[in-house]
Parts: sequence; structure tokens; C-alpha cells
Amino acid sequence: MKHITYITDINAWKDSFEFYHPIKVRFSETDMFGHLNNTVPFAYFEEARIEFFNHLGFMQKWTEETSITIPVVANQQCDYLKQVFFGEQLKLYVKINQLGNSSMDLHYMAETQKGSICFVGRSTIVQMSKLTGKGEPWSDDMKQTLESKVNIHCMS
Repeated sequence: MKHITYITDINAWKDSFEFYHPIKVRFSETDMFGHLNNTVPFAYFEEARIEFFNHLGFMQKWTEETSITIPVVANQQCDYLKQVFFGEQLKLYVKINQLGNSSMDLHYMAETQKGSICFVGRSTIVQMSKLTGKGEPWSDDMKQTLESKVNIHCMS
């Protein structure tokens, strides 16, 4: 496997995922060569990330009319390891790698039905204030949820 800077031990990294969202590759997501277009994994990351945040109860808080915070993607990357084709069933895993004051580093792993990794990625998500446009620290409740439900490394 090629060297990916944010993964030091692929087996330990892979084993640390728990949450996944199933994905079925649609025909419209393939290119003229018959394989998954290179932009589509970012849409898959978004879909899995939203389901992950739903699972944690965060999307429900962020979408309330009275909420003053929203999640924004500060940066994102994808590393392609294996071609993916129309009709394939994938498991798109999501985990929190690091938690900051108002941000989190998420990692993603797409796995085929046969268990091989086809692409991986990471993104930095920032909880932003709608009022100021700046990072808004995690509430104590949110931090407690993150720390109790997810195996994470807190950034100092």
C-alpha cells in the first residue's frame, strides 16, 4: 500500500473504526472509463459524516432554528488505492482521529464487500459560530458525547 501521511500503522488504524455507512455506487457516479469518478468520494465522505453526526446527536442540535453554530469543512483530502465500479457495495467508515477546542480531524475508509480498502481520506471539521464566522468551542455536553462514544485523541 502506498504511503499515506496520516496513517502510521494501517492495521491498527483500520481496526480502530467502528461506525460505517453503507454506500452503493450508482451509474451516474462513474466516468466514461466505467469506474468511480474521482470527485465522488468527497460526496460519500459528506454522506457518511452526516450520518455519523446524526448518530452522535449533533446534526439535530446544529439544525435547530435556535442553533448559533454550524459545522464547516476546513480542509479535506482523499487517497485512492483501488478502482471502484458501478454497482459495488461499500462500507464508508468514519472516526474522529483528534479533537480540538472547536475542531475535529475525521478519518474515512471505504471498504469493498471483500474487505479491501479502495480509498481513504481525512477532513478537518470546525464548529463555527453563525454570528462571528469563527470557531465556536465544543459545549461540555458535546465534548462528553465525543469522549464517551468515540475513541479519540484530544489535542492540547
